[in-house]
Amino acid sequence: MSMFKPSMLTLALVAAGVVSHTTFAAEETAKKVEVIEVKGFRASVVESINTKRFSSEVVESISAEDIGKLPDSSIAESIARLPGLAAQRLDGRASKVSVRGFSEDESATTFNGREQVSISDNRGVEFDLYPSEIMSGVTVYKTPSANLEAEGIAGVIDMQTIKPLSVDERVVQINTMYEKTSFDKLNPDGDDAGLRGTFSYVDKFADDSVGVALALTTMTSPNQEKRWNAWGYPTFGDDDKYSILGGAKPFVRSSTLERDSAMFVLEMAPSDNLSMVFDALYVDFKDKKILRGIEIPFAWGQGTISEQSAVFDEASGFVTSAITEGQRVVVRNDYEERGAELSAFGFNTKYNVNDSLTLELDASHSSVDKKVWSLESYSGTGRGDNRGAADTIGYTFNGGNTGAQFSHQLDYSDYDLIKVGGPLSWGGSAALNDKYGVSETEYKNQLQDGFLNTPTVEDELNTLKLAAKQALDNEFISSVEGGVSYRKREKNKVSEGYFLTLSDFSYPDNTGMMVVPEQYRLGTASLDFIGMGDMIAYDSKAMVADGQFSQLAESLTKPDHTTKSWRVEEQVTAAFVQANINAEIANLPLSGNVGVRYVKTKINTQGAIARNTGNGQLAFTPSDVENDYSHVLPSLNLSLAIDETQTVRFGAAKTLSRPRMDEMHASLAREYKQQPDDNGNNWEITGGNPNLAPKEATGLDLSYENYFSAEGYFSAALFHKELDVWTFDGSVEEDLAGVVNPSTGEVPENTTATRKYKENGGSGDLWGYELALTLPFNLFHDTLEGFGIIVSHTGVKQDVKDQYGKEYKLPGLSEKIQSLTVYYENHGFQARTSMRKRSDFKGEINGVGFTGVQVDIMGETIWDAQLGYDFGEGGFNSLEGLAVSLQVQNITEEPFTALSGDNALQVRDYQDYGRTYMLGLSYKF
Repeated sequence: MSMFKPSMLTLALVAAGVVSHTTFAAEETAKKVEVIEVKGFRASVVESINTKRFSSEVVESISAEDIGKLPDSSIAESIARLPGLAAQRLDGRASKVSVRGFSEDESATTFNGREQVSISDNRGVEFDLYPSEIMSGVTVYKTPSANLEAEGIAGVIDMQTIKPLSVDERVVQINTMYEKTSFDKLNPDGDDAGLRGTFSYVDKFADDSVGVALALTTMTSPNQEKRWNAWGYPTFGDDDKYSILGGAKPFVRSSTLERDSAMFVLEMAPSDNLSMVFDALYVDFKDKKILRGIEIPFAWGQGTISEQSAVFDEASGFVTSAITEGQRVVVRNDYEERGAELSAFGFNTKYNVNDSLTLELDASHSSVDKKVWSLESYSGTGRGDNRGAADTIGYTFNGGNTGAQFSHQLDYSDYDLIKVGGPLSWGGSAALNDKYGVSETEYKNQLQDGFLNTPTVEDELNTLKLAAKQALDNEFISSVEGGVSYRKREKNKVSEGYFLTLSDFSYPDNTGMMVVPEQYRLGTASLDFIGMGDMIAYDSKAMVADGQFSQLAESLTKPDHTTKSWRVEEQVTAAFVQANINAEIANLPLSGNVGVRYVKTKINTQGAIARNTGNGQLAFTPSDVENDYSHVLPSLNLSLAIDETQTVRFGAAKTLSRPRMDEMHASLAREYKQQPDDNGNNWEITGGNPNLAPKEATGLDLSYENYFSAEGYFSAALFHKELDVWTFDGSVEEDLAGVVNPSTGEVPENTTATRKYKENGGSGDLWGYELALTLPFNLFHDTLEGFGIIVSHTGVKQDVKDQYGKEYKLPGLSEKIQSLTVYYENHGFQARTSMRKRSDFKGEINGVGFTGVQVDIMGETIWDAQLGYDFGEGGFNSLEGLAVSLQVQNITEEPFTALSGDNALQVRDYQDYGRTYMLGLSYKF
């Protein structure tokens, strides 16, 4: 039959080394055509376009011209600029990525095609763990094919390292960068400046049969924040018509992200029939946070609200301003350290048995070990309730979503007034009272002077894949491939917390508070941004290390740690077969693939069932549950070339997302409450659901792509997901006949319990469209050579109902996602400004005890800019290889804002990160 003949444009791209999916004949022909070479950011654009153009699936891609030269300092920021993708910021850094309206839990992340572990409690990857400096590119698969070794309803995000045998010449390069925040030090012991450095080496040996790539990176990156945080907004009055600020916890945060990493790739091709690649990645990640602020209770505090001072917003009934008298607060000096070590190894070998049959073996291991050490240190004017000086504190909510401004009378920077110790009765613990011999006295439940959270996560994944590919002499099917794979993943989480009490506290001899010793004093931290002035700043971490506090495990009396501690083992056996299409229909080239993937999953989850023994202590019973399920996942990808520049794509597939691990474990807690719930039950059971099934969806994609230039294209896409199975909050009644009430030691009359957990059910649809344009301005006139624009817009809608038929908003879904990049690159000069924008969405943040909490996050528009100059490209031959750059992140100082409910005045979080400046220098030998 008549085969597709590549255009001169395609051949030029092949000769430039940016097209990977071509025939040998096309490569030979390409040598005869003239090639216009582009470098730098423009070369990355060309390579990304061609990855999209020549892929069998619907994909988006970012590429690096050279190792360590992705377009952004953060890989998450680069990913978030792709059409249909958006990032959620964590402590000011882009971290979690959603695809086409689905949260990070619904997409899989792979590294060189292999699924990766995560440092979170679940499967969603936090991308700030991965250095952009070691990546050569990222490909996002929006439609799956049967041979992809990962599953996700939203798609698969694959990060790639360099293949050294594909590099034309030796590369030895050093990159350095100085980083500075726009805020001066918000904490006296914080950082407002940092450094990054990368050394990379790529070379080939033995007649280009052995290639080596090595990258070493180190980073000390500062980040600072002024944060307003509200506890909540209780209602009052007839029909709860009015609402008021329940309490606030504003603070200033100074963080330093320290990350050291090493990447190594060994590629060998000892013969034309055999190729082998070994890659390894090691990341040592440590995020240190210093937080200082003042917790101010209003509706839930000791103070009395002056009715004359209250100002109401008539439209919403919200108290926008008020004054409380006799108010006592908690001054906080907190420290948090989140550390993780990631190791990943992979080996891949391919052997050509003959001209048509190829065998493949792939084996990999990845593991992560995360430890969190989160310290809360309390201080105030007196221990417990009604001791020490009280304050008169007022608040007024500002316009917009910036939270409230406060007024006060006490001096919180006075070390003689503000002393270490628990100023409010928040430390209720029977074990803590027993430890100090405090029973029915005025000091009961007033012994908590701080708290220490120490959760740990271990995640390990081992995989093995065997596959074969047979080329066919067929007018429709060019090849058939198939294989089997086995993945074993084990994730363990241990949750623990400790009550802290001053070491010299004794009852009844020494029940006071501690004046901060001189050796721990650091001066003051300013809270002027919310009107609270200066507050004392001391080194709480050093005080704990020096034994100034005694510790008592919270898990002795509180069952929460039981339901947050678990082990999940997951064994996935998969088999696939796929036919790769290369045909003609009506003289138009048709390519793609059709296949089916069978996946069998076996689950074993272990935990504990906690119950109260009646004396305030807990007893535990081991819990071990097994579950298994299997799925058949068909997929189809078709690409019809209308002509040499225009392509129509169609995709259809059945997909799944595995349950969140913090929702499918076997740990439970039983608690008897004095007041019955809405079902009339006093018993409550909380925990995981080991029988939770994966979420399932059927997806359809249709897109039109026009590659009108080597550096430009336009695409329009429609997508639809029918959600067949989803996960929602649910409850069921269980009978606890014979179980005694721990407070009385007798079996209660009502033995029915309400068990709260996640369950499968509901259904719905998600649909949307994507528009993307990459336009080089040289198409309009030669004088505009080097100018260009990259723009995309995505619209997403949903109609999802839970198992009770109620409307449900998918986490991570923004109805509008937009990105814009305007660039100029020519004669060594580079300039680029980028914008990413998303509308409101539900996102997950860390709540009490590092439990994920869903909140309403307001939409945001983030602008970044880069300037750079390559001296060699600019004609300075003596400075060949030297380049400098200047970046500004978050130019408009866009805040992160989360609301509590529908009222825009009821701000839960307002986080101001300021700007970040980066000055970089690189030298390529």
